[in-house]
Amino acid sequence: MKHIIGGNPIPPLPQVKLLTVDEDGVGQRLDNYLMRQLKGVPKTHVYRIIRSGEVRVNKGRASAETRLNAGDVVRLPPVRVSERAAEKAQAMAEQIASHAPAREFAILYEDDSMLAINKPAGVAVHGGSGVSFGVIEQLRMARPQAKFLELVHRLDRETSGILLVAKKRSALKNLQDQFRERETGKTYLALVLGQWPANKKVLDKPLHKYLLPDGERRVKVVAKDDPDGMPSLTLIKVRAAGGQNAAAVDAGRGYSLLEVTIKTGRTHQIRVHLASEGMPIAGDDKYGDFDSNKALARAGAQSSLKRMFLHAWRLRCKHPASGESLELQAELPPELTQFVAQVLPQAA
Repeated sequence: MKHIIGGNPIPPLPQVKLLTVDEDGVGQRLDNYLMRQLKGVPKTHVYRIIRSGEVRVNKGRASAETRLNAGDVVRLPPVRVSERAAEKAQAMAEQIASHAPAREFAILYEDDSMLAINKPAGVAVHGGSGVSFGVIEQLRMARPQAKFLELVHRLDRETSGILLVAKKRSALKNLQDQFRERETGKTYLALVLGQWPANKKVLDKPLHKYLLPDGERRVKVVAKDDPDGMPSLTLIKVRAAGGQNAAAVDAGRGYSLLEVTIKTGRTHQIRVHLASEGMPIAGDDKYGDFDSNKALARAGAQSSLKRMFLHAWRLRCKHPASGESLELQAELPPELTQFVAQVLPQAA
């Protein structure tokens, strides 16, 4: 019941809600599930109520990365959001979906269960956080007949390479279970500034995710005994090292082309682990060497680099329907192939 004072209705105080996860929520991360349930609530506030423990899953605390199962009971704390804000958020989401340009991407593999594409750099995997639309919205517009298209995992906007999309809910759950149980093998190609020691093959450093004042995500290495640290394991293989850096600021420092296999899937894991060794990824605008990035972007036409040199190169998993081993590979895009041929010709 709404109370009236001076002719203006006063909405009732928000109450605790208990939501039971249905089929549409199965396999979703808790943060993404909440974004859909709390339209109009700022993303920073959603993460705040998760961290504080006000959001519960089956009466227990849960992290933003927690995957939901059918029948899970999610407790939502009282959250005040104006009807106007909620309506505006819903209208914006619908507008984004309806105006996303239809686009197909280079297909590496496709059948009735799944789709593997070669995502170009500079394209977000989904809309939101200042991005009007991403890969998944463009795919849905290009395939209006498709009944189900959902991202299995994510890649950073500036990372290119293999991205999996499920075409059935059963495939989505199966593949996400494989990722969660670390049954997949994900190897990236990264070019870093400096000479990577050939004997340094394992980076086992806990990572902690935090938010900048403007709400942007950042990640940092923390001590082994830090209670907020998430175990993070990265394996390194040097494919080639040496060369001269075209940017004067790094003259003589050279590069290393690395095969990087992640055993855990933390946010920005590869970028932060490599930067923590003093050898950031060339072109990384968050954790990299900013002076070097600027110099590389304006270097000679043949050796300029205007993006981050990180590419999801190889992925091994089991087919979600047959259980057979599946290995996918996406070769370096032309701009990275050309750059590495200039600075590390022995790797070409």
